[in-house]
Amino acid sequence: MRSYIQTLLLLLGVAAGAACGAFFGPAAGVVKPVGEIFLNLTFVLVVPVVFFSVAYSVCKLTKERKVWRVLSRSVLVFLAGSVVAGVVTWILCEFWNPLGGFATKLPPERTWAEGAAIGGGDLLKTIQNMFTVNDFHLLLSKDNLVPLIVFSALFGAAVSLCGEKGEPMEKFLKSGMDVVMEFMKSLMYAAPVCLGCYFADLIGGLGGQIVSSYVRSLLLYLAVTGILFFGVNSIYIIMAGGKDRLVSYWRSITEPSLLAVATCSSAATIPASIKSAKRMGVDESVAESVIPLGINLNKDGSVASSVLKAVFVVSFYGLGGYSCAEIVGIAILASLVVGAIPVGGMTAEILICSLLGVDAEFAATLLVISTLVDIPATLLNTTDNLVSAVWVDKLCRRAR
Repeated sequence: MRSYIQTLLLLLGVAAGAACGAFFGPAAGVVKPVGEIFLNLTFVLVVPVVFFSVAYSVCKLTKERKVWRVLSRSVLVFLAGSVVAGVVTWILCEFWNPLGGFATKLPPERTWAEGAAIGGGDLLKTIQNMFTVNDFHLLLSKDNLVPLIVFSALFGAAVSLCGEKGEPMEKFLKSGMDVVMEFMKSLMYAAPVCLGCYFADLIGGLGGQIVSSYVRSLLLYLAVTGILFFGVNSIYIIMAGGKDRLVSYWRSITEPSLLAVATCSSAATIPASIKSAKRMGVDESVAESVIPLGINLNKDGSVASSVLKAVFVVSFYGLGGYSCAEIVGIAILASLVVGAIPVGGMTAEILICSLLGVDAEFAATLLVISTLVDIPATLLNTTDNLVSAVWVDKLCRRAR
């Protein structure tokens, strides 16, 4: 129950704010500065959170030589699963837009030519603008999170390549990550009150229709969870090992699944997931490599929720149509910065807003969706790690 307290308080604060907004109307905007103070503090933390977490994670991975043996196969399996999860979510959003009355259908997709024009030129120019900046100080902005991620990953790899000379910097990255994560965790204690004030202003201005959009978003995500958890995962297991492996899979996922639901933390399920993978016949070295690696890289539940949030943004602002590939790509990138802890801040939401070119304050609106789907998303993240371990084990055995 303790794991749910923060989530419940956040939902209670948002609900109280929404009720005040509906009752007082536009007059509720008087409390908006309280919410904006919280958002400003969160925005300031985004850059150090991304830098320290990405740089340290990459540094740690490149030092664990045993990971390299299965890394290429793991990344391939992770990416394939994320794409499938994103496409399934996108298809459901096509049939049932989460914004309901705000948007009866998604805007039409752009052509390749129109997409390149929006990017400021040809494809290579678009890639340049998306992944790089021409001065260091530009990395210190929440509007350039993708270039910051690229820089942080390269920096972490460089630290690892320095060997003993890089150890002091590695300790600094680890310490910095612990500090900023604790800062973010402490800041989130104020989220129920501050976001309640923000939503009082939001509902006061837009009315209660957006509340029904949250309900639709939750129902849609539960449908996605059912399809992925029962259907897609079962198909994956049958393809990897037949019906016998499927029976073993469903007998083995009970403990990690219950832990995921009970803790809302993928990281907390690592020991149980490794034990379940071994019980299913996965090689010990593969299980002990893929499961921890998947906590950071394999988050199909987070990809699905990020697709939902991206569609929410596109529909809310009436943006020019984004293709399925673009939305799923944004979702995969956003899932990589999601912390493996309950309600880990708004970094992914801010990244989605940044990539779609909308006001970063809208991240607070998306955070409600993240909170609502946190439990099923963690469940998907956990079980998909087990499925990935089975597939990586099969690919490694075939290569021998």
